Amino acid sequence: MSGVAQALGRLEPVSLAELTAAAALLTRVDRKYALHARDAGAVLGRLPEGTRALEIDGERSLAYASCYFDSPDLLAYRLAAHGRRRRFKLRTRTYVDAGRSYLELKTRGGRGTTVKERIEYALDDREVLTDDGRAYADEGLAAIGLAAPPLAPVVETTYRRTTLLLPDGASRATVDTELAWQLDDGTTMRTPGLVIVETKASSGAGPVDRLLWRAGHRPDRVSKFATGLAALRPDLPSNRWHGVLRRCFADAERIAA
Repeated sequence: MSGVAQALGRLEPVSLAELTAAAALLTRVDRKYALHARDAGAVLGRLPEGTRALEIDGERSLAYASCYFDSPDLLAYRLAAHGRRRRFKLRTRTYVDAGRSYLELKTRGGRGTTVKERIEYALDDREVLTDDGRAYADEGLAAIGLAAPPLAPVVETTYRRTTLLLPDGASRATVDTELAWQLDDGTTMRTPGLVIVETKASSGAGPVDRLLWRAGHRPDRVSKFATGLAALRPDLPSNRWHGVLRRCFADAERIAA
């Protein structure tokens, strides 16, 4: 058993209903950290007493899958790569164990505000953009002054996620492992040594942030969509994620189509 699995396995469980009730109280400040598994295991082994892990039907490492849509010239990626204030991300997110899928649109407008919205989506359509999905994207992008380009699947990601509720009742964290990406041409990349920890606190730093900082880790610019696509496509501009790519993707396993 890995250090991460061992650290998470010792925690007491929390139900989805209780976690949802706690999350409803949060105005979140989110931070992401890209770690090697050995470092993540060391940090998670020091979680404060009373930290609990979301457990559903006896499972606490839950399978997720996302399919990201972009234009033929990768407009969404390029807006992110160049740090444009007005940008977007469109994906389906599938909760594999629950068999439910959503279409999610995340936008950032000219004033720098980020809005994330989603609608329920047919599980069988999770890898296509339906007419209703297209209309949903058009409306959301128009709200930030962007004309929606032609959109199609460009990359899929899969991973396993454990969600933590911290004992302060005001912060949570997610731990993503077994991350993998696949391009539309079938090229695949796996990163067995990568763990992404995302903290979500009501304000300031939460307990997991402070643990990470004391261990010498600082928040990273990391995006499953953009960083993964940059790792798979070295021809793309990637300076924004250079540090994470060099530190955490150097030993990625790449399988050609």
